[in-house]
Amino acid sequence: MTETTSPGDTSPPATDATEVAHHRSIRSFVRRTGRTTLGQAKAFEDVGPAYLLPYAPAPVDFAAVYGRTAPTILEIGFGMGEATAHIAALMPEKNFLCCEVHTPGVGALLKRISEQGLTNIRIVQHDAVEVLQHMLAPLSLDGVHIFFPDPWHKKKHNKRRLIQPPLIAQLMTRLQAGGYLHCATDWQPYAEQILDVLAAEPLLENTADSTGGGYAPKPHYRPLTKFENRGIQLGHGVWDLVFTRVQAP
Repeated sequence: MTETTSPGDTSPPATDATEVAHHRSIRSFVRRTGRTTLGQAKAFEDVGPAYLLPYAPAPVDFAAVYGRTAPTILEIGFGMGEATAHIAALMPEKNFLCCEVHTPGVGALLKRISEQGLTNIRIVQHDAVEVLQHMLAPLSLDGVHIFFPDPWHKKKHNKRRLIQPPLIAQLMTRLQAGGYLHCATDWQPYAEQILDVLAAEPLLENTADSTGGGYAPKPHYRPLTKFENRGIQLGHGVWDLVFTRVQAP
């Protein structure tokens, strides 16, 4: 997938869903060029059949797919899968359903799965909007991760940003009470927009107090990628936003 990155973007581009209301005219991703390496291609052959979940317009039976009943976390756009593999290894008691359309990124995560012996990840190489709408049963998720979505930093492109009220409302139909939504971005104007959008959703409650301006300390499970570390060294900021879903009135 090809994505526009900002001067302050310190992470690899990640796919992201766009406004559900504009799904017919705007896809959930932008194609970017890239070639799979030999190692990634081999991972597709060796572990792809076990860990790639084909898209189908029907709710996923998580117990059947993972071979167990466990809390399930949805990740939208995992880039090259560095953070995904780290978190999955740190939380073996949880299932991770990860959406990405970029083939080299999918191959890279499959390679990490093979090398690290991870068993709690499944990958859907498909539009995250359609996965959300058609493959996830109501209130089936315990968490959602959206790390470093495309900032679309030009004002005329802001409408293409992932985190908009219609998508968040759709997520609320899939995230159970007590579940969480964790977003992270290194583009301050986007962080401000995300905070506004999440704060306006009546079914979400911010976990951060006012001393941080509404932004949360980086949760221990989200690793600092090499891109993020490089950005921090250059003085770029990173903003984490962690909200929990409350019980509907």
